[in-house]
Amino acid sequence: MESFKIIAFTHKNLPFDLIGKLHLNQDEQTTVLGAVKLNFGFDEFLFLSTCNRVELFISNQQELTPFFIKELILFLNSRLNNVEANTLSENAEVYVGDEAVEHILKVASSLDSLVVGEREIITQVRKAYDFCNMLGLTGDFIRLLTKQTIETAKDIYTNTDIAKNPVSVASLAYRQLRELGIKNDARIVFVGSGETNTVLASYMQKHKFANFTVFNRSLENGKKLAQIVKGKAFELKALPDFKEGFDVLIVCTASSEPLITKAIFDKLSNNETSKKVIIDLAVPANVEEAAAKDKLVRYIDINSLKAQAEANLQLRKNEVEKCEQIIKSKTEQFRWLHKERRIELAFGEVPRQVKAIKDLALNEVFAKEVNLLDPNSKEVLEKVLSYVEKKYNAVAIKTAKELLLKPNE
Repeated sequence: MESFKIIAFTHKNLPFDLIGKLHLNQDEQTTVLGAVKLNFGFDEFLFLSTCNRVELFISNQQELTPFFIKELILFLNSRLNNVEANTLSENAEVYVGDEAVEHILKVASSLDSLVVGEREIITQVRKAYDFCNMLGLTGDFIRLLTKQTIETAKDIYTNTDIAKNPVSVASLAYRQLRELGIKNDARIVFVGSGETNTVLASYMQKHKFANFTVFNRSLENGKKLAQIVKGKAFELKALPDFKEGFDVLIVCTASSEPLITKAIFDKLSNNETSKKVIIDLAVPANVEEAAAKDKLVRYIDINSLKAQAEANLQLRKNEVEKCEQIIKSKTEQFRWLHKERRIELAFGEVPRQVKAIKDLALNEVFAKEVNLLDPNSKEVLEKVLSYVEKKYNAVAIKTAKELLLKPNE
C-alpha cells in the first residue's frame, strides 16, 4: 500500500486564488490528465478539485519531492510562474500509504473541510472518481478505496452529529424562513447581489421559490443574480418606487448607512397589513431600527444568525473525536480489504488452471474411458467435475485468505 500517495493543495496552507490555478474543468481534464499519467508513469491517477482544494491521488513508486511536485503542477498548468510553482510545491501536503488512506476518509467525511460537516464533499469525491475512471485513469486500488471512502462518509453522516446543524449564515437564514412557514410563491426582494445574498438565493431557488426581484447599486451585477433565480433586476435607486410589495426582504450590502429606512419600508409595504420578514445580513446593519421594530416585521439580523452558527459549529467539533475513531477503524479495515483483494487477484489464475486440468483429464488422459460412457453418464460426470472445480476454487481462495490475513502469522 506504500505505493499509494496523495498530494494535497488545500486552504490550510495556500491562498484560494493560487489553489484555483490548478483547477481544471472537465474538458481540460479530458485533455491533460491522461498525458499526466503517461508522462509520469503513474499506475493509477485521480484528480479531485473543489472550491478550496485540489488533490492528486497517485499510485507509483516515485518519491514525492518538492522538485517532482513542481514538475507535476507545471505539467497541469504551464502558465504558472516560477514563484507560484515554488509556493505550491513547497506547501503541498503529502500523504503515503495508511496516512493517505486515512486522509481521503477524513476529506470525504468533511473533517478536513473549511466548514466541518458540509456534505457536498462526498458527492465531489464520487464524481471525481467516476470521471477519472471513465478516462481510464484509475485501477483496482482506487476503485476499492473510493468504495470504502463513500461507505465511511455515509457511516459518519448517519451515525454522528457532524452534519446535524447548519453552520453557514445563508443556510441558517433559509432554515428560519422555512420555520416561519414562508410559502414557495412568496414575493422575495433582494437588496444587494454579493456572495452572501447569492448563496441564499441559490438555496431558495433550489427549494422551488420562484418570485424574485433584485435591487443593486450596479445593475449589471444585479442582473447576474436575477439570472440565477430567473427574476427581475433594478438599480438600487429605484427601490423606493417599487410598487409590487414583498413578503420577504433580504438585505446585504457594503453600505455604512441603513438603506431600509422606516420611510422606504412603508413605501415597499404598499399599505399591506400582512406580516413581513426582513433578513438583514449586513455589517453594519442595513435596516433602520424603526423599520426593524415595526409591528408587521419579523426581523432576523446577522448577529443572531452568527451566534447560532458558532454554537452549531461547536456541536460539530464535539463530534470530531467520534468521527476520527470511525476513520481509524475504517482505515484498518481497508488495509485488510486491500490484502484480501490482492490475494483474489493473485489467485485469479487458479480457476483457469483447474479448468485446464479438468479438460485435459476428460479429453486426453481418460478420453478412452469417457468415450465408453453413455450420454447420460457423461453428463453426470461433467456435472460432478464442474461441482468439484467450483468448490475447489472457493476453498483454495478461502484457505489462502485465512492463512495470509492472520495478523500474527
